[in-house]
Amino acid sequence: MAENIYPIYDKMMTRADKEQLLHQRGMMIWFTGLSGSGKSTIALGVERELHQRGILCRILDGDNIRTGINAGLGFSAEDRKENIRRIAEVGKLFVDTGIVTLAAFVSPTNEYRTMARNIIGEQDFYEVYVSTPLEECERRDVKGLYARARRGEVKDFTGISAPFEAPTNPVLEIDTSKQTLEESVRQVLELIDPTPQTLPEGGE
Repeated sequence: MAENIYPIYDKMMTRADKEQLLHQRGMMIWFTGLSGSGKSTIALGVERELHQRGILCRILDGDNIRTGINAGLGFSAEDRKENIRRIAEVGKLFVDTGIVTLAAFVSPTNEYRTMARNIIGEQDFYEVYVSTPLEECERRDVKGLYARARRGEVKDFTGISAPFEAPTNPVLEIDTSKQTLEESVRQVLELIDPTPQTLPEGGE
């Protein structure tokens, strides 16, 4: 019989313990779409609404990931994949702690998103495709990235010089050029069931 080299795992409080403490269920809402499509804006709106409802939530996006845990990664194909892998691993820790986690990343390929889904777990992974058209994203150009990409200053920029693979079966699709932020947030909130999967001892 192989020796258990990670004995601390057998002694740690369980996910069910954490969820009962928080009175909520951990889950991952994974927003994918082009830069400027509205992923982070929707996530911020969802976070505020969940906070008002007393549900603990954590947003993961490029601003708090690439300046921290992934600060050493570039934008090569290998680094992009590693970026998503690390995000998924960190996200799984949050989900396993009972936290509603919102990840807002371009994550442009089905391969990357499948990898994230496999790490986090099918039952906890909810893929939301923010399908705002390229023309609208480019018109917004919040960070000036599209203009730089058009000038050739940004290589392999998704939507301009690198492809984006639309999800084949997202749980929800949102086009922010056709609906308001409030409508988009409401649709995402409808996905979120805060009820823990197991009830306290003696519960029904």
